[in-house]
Amino acid sequence: MKQTNRRVFMMQVALGSTALAAQQAMAQAMVNEKDPQAAALGYAADTTKVDAKKFPKHAAAQKCNNCALYQGKATDPAGGCPLFAGKQVAGNGWCSAYAKKG
Repeated sequence: MKQTNRRVFMMQVALGSTALAAQQAMAQAMVNEKDPQAAALGYAADTTKVDAKKFPKHAAAQKCNNCALYQGKATDPAGGCPLFAGKQVAGNGWCSAYAKKG
């Protein structure tokens, strides 16, 4: 009887870790600049490529990694943003919802 319980337990652990790895991989997907939400906010993964005519108030120093909405560390190459649930934005990115941290 113990052998069966141990097998079941090991299978459950294996399935659980596979599901956790799949969930983490999905959570780490990057925002696509062509995504409707990203396009509406003028998101660019590289702040130097923001359309200056369309967003004249944009400044090169404004980056996702120093935005109040950025959920990663300032040194992280990418981090979460509540505007793009379940996806990450580039630390060097920018969008029109930028709000200076601090």
